[in-house]
Amino acid sequence: MSTLQIGLAIAGGVVLAGVVAHSTWTSRKNKPRQAEPLPQDNGVEPVADDTRFDPVQEPSFDASPFDDARQTPATTPSLAPTYESQGSLDPVTDIARSMMEEATAHAQRVPDEAEMARIAQSKAAAAKVAAERAAQTAAQAPAMAPHVAKVMASAASELPQPEKRPALDALIDVIAAVEIDTPVSGDAALGAMPVTRRVGSKLFSVEGLNTETGLWEYPRQGQRYSAFQSGVQLANRTGPLNEIEFSEFVTKTQAFADAINAAPEFPDMLEEVGRARELDHFASAHDAQLSFTLKATKAAWSPGYVHQNAARLGFIAGVLPGRMVVPAPTLGMPPILGLTFDSQAAMSEDPTQSAIYELTLSLDVPQVDRKEEPYARMIQTAYELARVMDGAISDDNGQPLSETAIGAIARDLLALYDTLDARDLSAGSAQARRLFS
Repeated sequence: MSTLQIGLAIAGGVVLAGVVAHSTWTSRKNKPRQAEPLPQDNGVEPVADDTRFDPVQEPSFDASPFDDARQTPATTPSLAPTYESQGSLDPVTDIARSMMEEATAHAQRVPDEAEMARIAQSKAAAAKVAAERAAQTAAQAPAMAPHVAKVMASAASELPQPEKRPALDALIDVIAAVEIDTPVSGDAALGAMPVTRRVGSKLFSVEGLNTETGLWEYPRQGQRYSAFQSGVQLANRTGPLNEIEFSEFVTKTQAFADAINAAPEFPDMLEEVGRARELDHFASAHDAQLSFTLKATKAAWSPGYVHQNAARLGFIAGVLPGRMVVPAPTLGMPPILGLTFDSQAAMSEDPTQSAIYELTLSLDVPQVDRKEEPYARMIQTAYELARVMDGAISDDNGQPLSETAIGAIARDLLALYDTLDARDLSAGSAQARRLFS
């Protein structure tokens, strides 16, 4: 073989190796990012990562809950306690193991008083060491954020109960009185209820006046009621109540009244339909659902990677695949924020190979109480996700999110909150949640 052939062979090998290396590098670069593996239990206690973002740490605001939201949030300490490695054996384990070996060795004989005293001393020593370690852990743990401390204190005293179904309200409902001559049992009222609780696309409800409590409530078994009232929502996000839906409301109420020997009294249809249109016009002009898009600027993300980073900011898995939410502090309330991504990627047979290129962060403004500062938390969350996941933030029109846009939205939201408050439809209230649904 000539020198030229050898040189060509070497050059070809180098080129081939370069192609393979470039292909491997490109494949690794384009592979979706994976979630970090969980620490293995090897007898050594993990050292907490103090650089992780506090999932519910609120930003501090001087003037307005939205003024400082334009600043990129700094990484805050994690709530996880910091532990120092104690070696492969800890004092409690050593003492417990010694006690077990001693008990095994003397299992065939009855211990004397001296042995009983020694065993009692060992137990006391173990309890003392455990108490000292617990105190050390508590001293090393970082202070809780005020929001977290408040929620934890509430949970420790009593688990929050789901909010009761909102009572009928003349502000957003058509109400028809159903008069009866003698009290009716809750069992009879429940048996007379219509099959469905919908009139078209609107919520239909029946309430009874409890003879014992004097409160209006949904009929319950074992209770007695001196009067009833039925109602249907004037409007929701599907539109206002129309004449056909009002007629269906009358039919359902009349059937209920006939079943319990009652006499209903209905308001004027044209007046109520006109009121429904006016309320729908107001709601349409003051409805707001914000969304930001986070796009991957480098490698794509796997579902596990998204879940892991979102969970550090307080998100939990939602009911639907590809959806996560920041739950409200009170059980049964709408979530504060939502995060969605490709549902097909979330349901993939091999999620590690599923590539996600963008996420949508959303806020349903009328559904969340302004005291939760949801917009500020939304900005904070968007910036932190963009930082840790190498993403770029844009608004729902695809434009990069700028400080000017953030400030403009904040001012519009403050004005919207004030308008809803003035109409007795404050964001997060029972009436607002029903109207904007």
